[in-house]
Amino acid sequence: MNTKLTPALKGLITGLLMIGIALASFYGRLPADSPLQYLVYFIYTAGIAWTILAYQRSGTFTGKFWDAFNQGFRCFIIVTLMMVAFTVIFSKMHPEFSTETARMYKEQLVKEAKSKTPAEIEEEVTRYKNGYTTMLVYSSIFGYLIIGAAVTAVTAAITTRRR
Repeated sequence: MNTKLTPALKGLITGLLMIGIALASFYGRLPADSPLQYLVYFIYTAGIAWTILAYQRSGTFTGKFWDAFNQGFRCFIIVTLMMVAFTVIFSKMHPEFSTETARMYKEQLVKEAKSKTPAEIEEEVTRYKNGYTTMLVYSSIFGYLIIGAAVTAVTAAITTRRR
């Protein structure tokens, strides 16, 4: 059986690997600043490159930048959606992260915001804590889209120049 790996399927595989590494890092109790976190971005880059390079070797390769970019886009948009879903689920499963960051935010406000009353500080911290998951999702969407578009553009440009 010869199954053709579409760009979306390659995105699914890439996303699953990225989620697996993120979970292994977390449950393996690796520090948040561990260099292993960069492996997730390497996998992301490799998945996009895999998609575009496979397209370049296919019989349907046109040599046009936008056709190559489109293949990479189909991969990275799936990865982005998966990572956003993962971010939401993981954040909801671990409310201690929002609690801890809200506590640190409150400490910062107490030190720096001398003009605010304790009630205003509490209100701002509550708003911060309630918007924590939304903030993570926004940054996840933005980050993965920017990285995906950049890697796709560079890889598409390189592969179309070689023709």
